[in-house]
Amino acid sequence: MLETLLFAPPGTLLPAIVAGVFGLLIGSFLNVVVYRLPIMMQRESDCYCAEEAGKPSPHPDKFNLMVPRSGCPHCGHQIKSYENVPVLGWLALRGKCSACKAPISARYPLVEAFTGLLSAALVWHFGSGWAGLATLLFGFLLIAMTFIDLDTQMLPDDLTLPLLWAGLLMNLNGTFVPLHEAVIGAAAGYLALWSVYWLFKLATGKEGMGYGDFKLLAALGAWMGYNMLVPIILLSSVVGATVGIGLIVFRKHKREVPIPFGPYLAGAGLIAMFYGEQVSTLIQTTLS
Repeated sequence: MLETLLFAPPGTLLPAIVAGVFGLLIGSFLNVVVYRLPIMMQRESDCYCAEEAGKPSPHPDKFNLMVPRSGCPHCGHQIKSYENVPVLGWLALRGKCSACKAPISARYPLVEAFTGLLSAALVWHFGSGWAGLATLLFGFLLIAMTFIDLDTQMLPDDLTLPLLWAGLLMNLNGTFVPLHEAVIGAAAGYLALWSVYWLFKLATGKEGMGYGDFKLLAALGAWMGYNMLVPIILLSSVVGATVGIGLIVFRKHKREVPIPFGPYLAGAGLIAMFYGEQVSTLIQTTLS
């Protein structure tokens, strides 16, 4: 039974269902990561500055991904275990805190549901061997980075760098691409957006993107090799431009307000992971 679940070929239903349920649980944890990791980074920075100034720590209480227990941001009510069941807990509460009846964002169950569906799709597509399990990690990190970037316009090194190293390690034996393609992909991915950043800054005096975007594209190159960099950049640019124009036209988004690029890179990376060869062939056919 265990071998059937862990080493099943692509297109096997049971491992995909198990991965989907597992993904729901991970999605609940990713909501915690999205909310807490930026706060943890800010607290760490505050403590460092206070230490350098010879002042006491401004945050003596413990705060990490596990402590304190999750609670309502409005009234502090600690969330009970049955209230924290992915998707179903939110539905049972009708999207409101059981204590103060303050609304609970629908984004929480949406992240959980998307993580579950993506997990099932990845295991269905890649199987439940090393490649399939690796793509689960790939997807989980991209989801976390997407929502952190949407909230804070920041891509933490705590997520981009592990994704980069994991991609190189997974390709030691050529799981997705030969190792030399992964190494070149990581270097070329970083340098590609780094060059765009400096050309834009020299031309306009403004920063067009953050360093986290360089590292994210480097990580995608480490997983899928340098041949996928052009399709990923084109896909993310087209989607980003379309969404950006839509926000300006329909939601009166001010042009001077930056739009994070990380979510578009992450989305393009997922598309390339599933359909990289088809997208590359389509681009070559279109350009030829």
